[in-house]
Amino acid sequence: MSSPGNALGSGALDLPAFSLDVEVLNLGSDVKAVGLELLETESREPVRGSKAAQIWAASFPVLAGDEFYTLDFFSHLDRVRDFCSTHEIPFRDAAERCLVIPKPTQEQLLDIFTRFESETFGVRVGPAAQTPDPAVEGELSKRGLDAYQSAYTRYTFCAVCEPEDGWITLLSEKLWPSEVIRRVRPALQPFDVHIARPN
Repeated sequence: MSSPGNALGSGALDLPAFSLDVEVLNLGSDVKAVGLELLETESREPVRGSKAAQIWAASFPVLAGDEFYTLDFFSHLDRVRDFCSTHEIPFRDAAERCLVIPKPTQEQLLDIFTRFESETFGVRVGPAAQTPDPAVEGELSKRGLDAYQSAYTRYTFCAVCEPEDGWITLLSEKLWPSEVIRRVRPALQPFDVHIARPN
């Protein structure tokens, strides 16, 4: 007789297809960060493609909750502008090399994560994201997402998104792994994702 969780009575555990590992990152004593790594459970390879885009697009609105958020792009801006214009996604040029997308919908997030999977981009969440932040946007233009290191304490969190590597880094003094898991668990239930805190 096979017990619940076994596949076809073989004794092998019927593991979810995907795993989201959520853990504290050590980025130095003055930086508080949580890493989210989205992996194929068996191969431990990053999840890519449409399934990854769906999972990330479902995660960010619940991580942000009721707070305002923006996406920050600092490279290949002509491609991002063309994409946003074609898909009727509002955006603003924030600095010489910084383009901001204010509070995209989950459907727009899905399109963005699908189209820009190979790009690194950022997310800022919190009341401070509702208005332009010339200091951080100017630094994003010059230094890329390193600009978040000195600015994230003004936000609920800043996120460094590297979807192709299956990796999101949250810089935050307000979110910790257990709270991240509590927020994302309901939204990820439809996707067969095991959420864990590795040692």
